[in-house]
Amino acid sequence: MHNIPANWTLLSLSARNFSWRIRGNSLSWAFRNRSDLLRNYDLIIATSMTDLNGLIGFVPVLGKIPSLVYFHENQFAYPASDRIKENRTIENVEPMLVPVYAALSANAVCFNTNYNANTFRTGLKQLLKRLPDYVPAGLVEQIDAHVQQLIVPVDDDFFPAKLTEKSNVFSLVWNHRWEYDKWPECLFLALELLNDQNITFELYILGEQFSNSPEIFNEAKDKFSHQIKRWGRVEDVQDYQAVLRKSHVVVSTALHDFQGLAVLEAVASGCLPVVPDRLAYCELFDEKYRYASCMDDIDQQAKHLSDHLINLYEKFKLNKFPLAPDVSELSWHNKKHQYAELIEKVAGKPLLETTQL
Repeated sequence: MHNIPANWTLLSLSARNFSWRIRGNSLSWAFRNRSDLLRNYDLIIATSMTDLNGLIGFVPVLGKIPSLVYFHENQFAYPASDRIKENRTIENVEPMLVPVYAALSANAVCFNTNYNANTFRTGLKQLLKRLPDYVPAGLVEQIDAHVQQLIVPVDDDFFPAKLTEKSNVFSLVWNHRWEYDKWPECLFLALELLNDQNITFELYILGEQFSNSPEIFNEAKDKFSHQIKRWGRVEDVQDYQAVLRKSHVVVSTALHDFQGLAVLEAVASGCLPVVPDRLAYCELFDEKYRYASCMDDIDQQAKHLSDHLINLYEKFKLNKFPLAPDVSELSWHNKKHQYAELIEKVAGKPLLETTQL
């Protein structure tokens, strides 16, 4: 959105303390950023985690401004961690209901993928059936009336002007947040199977780390020390892009991905996607790039992944390695006018000089 020529006011909060953040963001902003919120705006764009309903309650003038809620994820399809499963006695429905309230408060709702929209719709229907009483009818239909789909675009800088030289060693990238929902245990188990088959490869384990990142990363750093070329977050964007451009394969083992922007960035850079046959990947990539999904059996899932990688390795040795699929239609260059049209449609008036896009 920062590429849209407009005067933006951005309010954000740190990505931690999720339960408090999703419920308390309206409280934080309404009293810490009140002067910002009282300015004269043409449009509000909020993520689905924003307590838009609460924010309008605290700052009523916001209710007169057209609003768009963008869903890049939804809590209905977000897998619970083992810690939450073990300690859950009463289900906390607030992380699910806050986005629902936001969607009902907004003039328009946008999802990044059909998978995201469908899992939200299905999850909401199931939740409403479980609620004990006084549940209004037609809530799903009311939200659906304002829904459209528009993917988060890939930054143009990830598309190289020409093919760049790849590493002469079979190179694998895993570029995700270091959290349980990306299933790193499956990745490293599959890599052990590659070592068992004496497959020669180099490894780039990239992504943001957290204080509670899974222990498997510490174990893997020692186990694959001779194959690891980069480890952890790459702060410099150009450095990160260079790593992607020289690598052959980008791997996902995700238990959830509502779009998989990191994978798309790597594919735009020239990596071949190797992704599970589930989640948003089914609408983004042809089946030849997807390995069989087996979420209830990590050993079988790792075997499916390793078999897929071994097949690609054999092609690599024969100099028959395929080119990455073309995802240029998902670039900012090709999506910016759709974003401009959406903004002006929700605002109800022309706001942008399209020649400046």
